[in-house]
Amino acid sequence: MQKFLNHLADQGYSRRTIEMIHGTISESLEKAVILRNPCKGAKIPKPIKKVTKMEFMESGDIPFFLKTAHNYGYNYWIFFKMLLETGMRKGEAAALTWNDIDLKEGLIHINKTLDFSAGPGEDLFGDPKTFTSKRTITIRKSIVNNLVFHRNFQNQNKLTLEESYHHNLNLVLCRNDGNFMPKSSLFNALERILKRASLPQIPIHALRDSHAVLLIESGASLEYVQKRLGHKNYQITVDKYSHISKKNEKDTMERFEHHMDDILG
Repeated sequence: MQKFLNHLADQGYSRRTIEMIHGTISESLEKAVILRNPCKGAKIPKPIKKVTKMEFMESGDIPFFLKTAHNYGYNYWIFFKMLLETGMRKGEAAALTWNDIDLKEGLIHINKTLDFSAGPGEDLFGDPKTFTSKRTITIRKSIVNNLVFHRNFQNQNKLTLEESYHHNLNLVLCRNDGNFMPKSSLFNALERILKRASLPQIPIHALRDSHAVLLIESGASLEYVQKRLGHKNYQITVDKYSHISKKNEKDTMERFEHHMDDILG
């Protein structure tokens, strides 16, 4: 029994799940006609936290990636650029409507996510991943300019397609007909763009992590990264990005040291 519980912990099951499994088996054996309940004496082990390698796009590769994406397809370019610039989850980006964007103030209100698996008649929009996922973030002026152009581009599509356009969705990042882009299309596009650009294959979530790395490289604190990405607690941000932050601090100190050597000798 102890070996079984240890195996569950090694597989990454939470302590609560292991306790429930242990309790169910123990209760069943208590009711069985046996001399001794083997569950007694078995201790709930501490789950082993699995460490997954964080993947992100090197900052030096981003310009060529975006250029390749633009050549591949404009709608994919604007979608992937928004992920890199904002750190939104793909579902949050896909759910953006024009009502969520304040172009004058340069703000994006993230308040919902898109259910890519929603069927006909089902709700397309759902609540964000956690309560802290609802947030307002600022965007750079160049992204505001991109979105102004994009809105004009969409207005031309609306005039051309008329009733065939999905006006009711009011999506920002979508197909030419205003409908949302399927998850499989986004995955396939990213894979092909990376292949064309001769860049390492990364999952679409890595674009969110790439944004976090860019923030840290620019000098942003982990507290700021937490709030911008909408992590439910600070520890998640620390666990994921502290090694990037420490490397950045070391690089900064080395630059400072060289600078002071030039000044003071």
